[in-house]
Amino acid sequence: MFRFFVVGFIAVAVVIVGVAASIGSWAWWVLVALLAGLLAVGVYDLTQRRHSVLRNYPILGHMRYLLESLRPELQQYFIERNFDGRPFDRNVRTIVYERAKGIHGELSFGTERDIEEIGYEYLVHSIAPVPEPQEPPRVLIGGPDCTKPYSMSLLNVSSMSFGALSANALRALNKAAAMGGFAHDTGEGGLTPYHLEGGGDLVWEIGSGYFGTRTAEGRFDPDQFADKSAHDNVKAVALKLSQGAKPGLGGVLPAAKVSEEIARYRGVPAHEKCVSPAAHSVFSTPRELIQVVARMRELSGGKPAGFKLCVGSRTEVLALCKAMLAEGTTPDFIIVDGAEGGTAAAPLEYEDHVGLPLTDGLMTVHNALVATGLRDRIKIGASGKVAAGNDIVKRLIQGADYTNAARAMMMAVGCIQAQRCHTNECPVGVATQDPRRARALDVADKSVRAQRYQEGTVRQAVQLMASLGVSDPAGLTPHMLRKKISPTTLRSYAELYEWLSPGQLLAEPPESWLADWTAASPDTFHPVVKAE
Repeated sequence: MFRFFVVGFIAVAVVIVGVAASIGSWAWWVLVALLAGLLAVGVYDLTQRRHSVLRNYPILGHMRYLLESLRPELQQYFIERNFDGRPFDRNVRTIVYERAKGIHGELSFGTERDIEEIGYEYLVHSIAPVPEPQEPPRVLIGGPDCTKPYSMSLLNVSSMSFGALSANALRALNKAAAMGGFAHDTGEGGLTPYHLEGGGDLVWEIGSGYFGTRTAEGRFDPDQFADKSAHDNVKAVALKLSQGAKPGLGGVLPAAKVSEEIARYRGVPAHEKCVSPAAHSVFSTPRELIQVVARMRELSGGKPAGFKLCVGSRTEVLALCKAMLAEGTTPDFIIVDGAEGGTAAAPLEYEDHVGLPLTDGLMTVHNALVATGLRDRIKIGASGKVAAGNDIVKRLIQGADYTNAARAMMMAVGCIQAQRCHTNECPVGVATQDPRRARALDVADKSVRAQRYQEGTVRQAVQLMASLGVSDPAGLTPHMLRKKISPTTLRSYAELYEWLSPGQLLAEPPESWLADWTAASPDTFHPVVKAE
């Protein structure tokens, strides 16, 4: 591979120039010294374990760190460019990288955001901050039908499959989860040894392809599911309905990344594009979906069971609530994925133009559950560009109980946003199935970085809550998050958005929700239009 070619070429050059120096003038020895120095750097780069770029690109990789050292102008230019071409807080990359490296995250010169910008949001601090709790709050996942509830961290690893990520990336994330006491979502690509060997707590996600628990015909296999979900590391099970970056489509793994090993774990042909169906085959109505989730909980031995979705239609969310009421059972959790969420492969039209942003989807689900009297039985997770402590607090205010992060966790284990995920040519070994590239990611080092990132971010979220005057997420209110909506007007989330009261839809639906509530049925996902 390239890295060995460069070092080998310089080694050969050292020998050749050395021979020339022995029979020529002394000036040749200067060149020998320079080449020997480069060779020493190259050998060091190949053997060191802290920098994945240098392990894959010895000598030349130092250009990246040279550019990074030219602060603040040049590095800030790159930081302002987000991961996927859409607006992103330019400080986030700095926060994740420095927190993962254990660098104290306090910066000089104040805010770098335009606080006069329309849409600017801020948290409302208290004149009387409260002490931070000694231990960060956790969230107990498990409704009345769950016999093995799970204590969830405020920040966890969001769903990323083996296939999308390399084996070493999954090893690092899972080991970090074990060290830090947070959960690791497997993604829909199956439950693999790389998810299990680190000992971290897992949320096993099942997509419409049923990878890892599928029959030869590609349908859900309850016997395989029961056997694998019984593993001690599996703490919860989730059915993936849709993903924020591509709602309405199944997962996609390009052919270049479908290795023999991936094919074996997924039960699909090797070296062919792996596409999950857009829709599930195990249910076709809201009522059937709730029955499937209840069956998953039963098959797993009473572990928390839930589903993940990117919200589209409010009527469909209400149809699910009606199905829960009709069936007399609920999921233990719902993960709301925002349309701003990331992916390794999706059509741009879906990434930019389909699905609700996390704020709107999250508040839709929260209000629907509150107003149907189900909120106290179901916990809500939020994912979609969650990276910093303020993201966690904002999502808790908007209705979430906990959060998941994907891209930030990838960055913590070395991702440099090269955007080569779909090509199998990730330069740092995070998103590739090429074992020669994946070796660059040192599991021992990167797992510590991911654990430090998660711990520091949760600690910052808890500190922010204390500054707002609360020591527990239950004390957060929509009044504590405000938005600038015009050059002269600020409004809190309590004023900007409608917040339904417990049981309101069952008693007297408000006019703004009445049409959707009336059209929602537990027996179909399509709106029911009643004849006048």
